[in-house]
Amino acid sequence: MNRIAIVLLTTSVVIVLALLAAAAACTLARLDGATYPAALMRAATTFAAVLTLAAVTAALAQFLP
Repeated sequence: MNRIAIVLLTTSVVIVLALLAAAAACTLARLDGATYPAALMRAATTFAAVLTLAAVTAALAQFLP
């Protein structure tokens, strides 16, 4: 498989997983009684955290043999 195809596929999977985690965080925040703006802020924070974790993991993977 082409390296560009693998990178694009991996990127799309990470984005989908980040969206799923954000949706779960938003749902759990609403069930906890948070307002809509507060729940969306938690979802945005979760989305950013997942993308940051993926970027850090990808950066560290460059050092593997």
